[in-house]
Amino acid sequence: MHESAPQNPGQPGPPARPQDSDVSRRFLLKSAGAAGAGVGLGAVPAGAAAAAPAASAVPRRQGATMIGVPFERRGTVRVGIVGLGNRGASMAELFLAVPGVRVVALCDKVRAKAEKVAAKVRAAGQPAPALYTKGEDDYAQLCGRGDVDLVYVATPWEWHFPMAEAALTAGKHVGVECPAAMELDQLWRLVDLSERTRRHCMQLENCCYGKNEMRVLRMAHAGVFGELLHGAGAYLHDLRELMFSPTYYEGPWRRQWHTRLRGDLYPTHGFAPVANYMDVNRGDRAVRITTVGSPAAGLAAYRAQHMPPGDPSWKETYVGSDLSVSLVQTAKGRVIRLEHGVSNPHPYSRVNTLGGTKGVFEDYPPRIYLEPEMSGDEWGDFGAYAQWDHWLWKEHANPPGGHGGMDYIMVFRLMQCMQQGLVPDFDVYDAATWSAPIPLSHASIRAKGAPQEIPDFTRGLWRAGRPGVDSAGPQAQP
Repeated sequence: MHESAPQNPGQPGPPARPQDSDVSRRFLLKSAGAAGAGVGLGAVPAGAAAAAPAASAVPRRQGATMIGVPFERRGTVRVGIVGLGNRGASMAELFLAVPGVRVVALCDKVRAKAEKVAAKVRAAGQPAPALYTKGEDDYAQLCGRGDVDLVYVATPWEWHFPMAEAALTAGKHVGVECPAAMELDQLWRLVDLSERTRRHCMQLENCCYGKNEMRVLRMAHAGVFGELLHGAGAYLHDLRELMFSPTYYEGPWRRQWHTRLRGDLYPTHGFAPVANYMDVNRGDRAVRITTVGSPAAGLAAYRAQHMPPGDPSWKETYVGSDLSVSLVQTAKGRVIRLEHGVSNPHPYSRVNTLGGTKGVFEDYPPRIYLEPEMSGDEWGDFGAYAQWDHWLWKEHANPPGGHGGMDYIMVFRLMQCMQQGLVPDFDVYDAATWSAPIPLSHASIRAKGAPQEIPDFTRGLWRAGRPGVDSAGPQAQP
């Protein structure tokens, strides 16, 4: 198993471009939800219009909701990690850095990677973890262990769903790297499984715990921006060199997704924080998405410049839009703009914008404009609003780990919730909602931008307000 997300930021002619990708057609048919997704997309021929499906088409609940369900209180949290590439290996160090956490089992089909992380576990003073390295399906054995409380999945995207499914079926809580799954029927199955097994399935979206994101979240909920109207999030990151690297990823899996889907392949970094600002699934709901996409040219151009004749990448035809732009509308009429672009030159940005009747925040670089404090055309200093920092960042001013410390904050908070028997900051309904733009943006682009309904994974329970990432600290909870 391997990493799911990067830690950092004279040729033969291209193959003939097919009229439509067979893989994309099969994907769309599956994602349309014959297995109960209830969104009725179907495979839309080029040029055809797609009608928005009925909101009432929601499969019957198979178990009680997981909204508001706390973890079982435990003094020590025992973790099994599946996928020990760049992401999984680095996150293992953060689990080891949290008091009261034991890493008891590791799984990767490359044994050397498992052994390398196992050495870090022993160096941290913990017993040697069990290793599962007997091929791609050995994760099922890890999930079946009786001494694992949480399975953490950090593998290529196509493995996220079967591994989360195996963990839930085995009675384990599971935290999945982004995205939770690639197809709508898979997202519904995770919702159903979480409800039936009474185990949490969480999208471990680290950007929800970024210092800026958490400050804006608290400001938004305190009414500093007034009535919220619009927001934007993105994943703009030049990944060309990494996607063609023979060593960074374990194989070409991430690049090959650009041969299958046309839409937003990685929406959660941008979508999840803005959804939190707007209380999506906690008083508002994302109801529909429409997406347009640019031509797919960047990866082929990079290949022509950098890859030698005979490289396996010359057999690939890239169909994914170099830039996809999606508009999500919520039940309250708010608008969220999502962008995805990893195939062209661009400085890293998640955009991270929030606007309301009293002002606006924009990130990259961070800046703010609020009335009545400001007037004219000059942005204000976002650093002057440090009093709004989340209590997690006040308690951990210099957290260890990557991505500016957000990874550690996320791991610490999850472990805290499990140790103290608290409700997690986000749940399977958030995981499904944040990942749904992947198949739906693909469907919308194929349907010439026709809106696609986002399922109500909460089955109507989104209307009730409830805490999320801005939950009070444990000392303030009953």
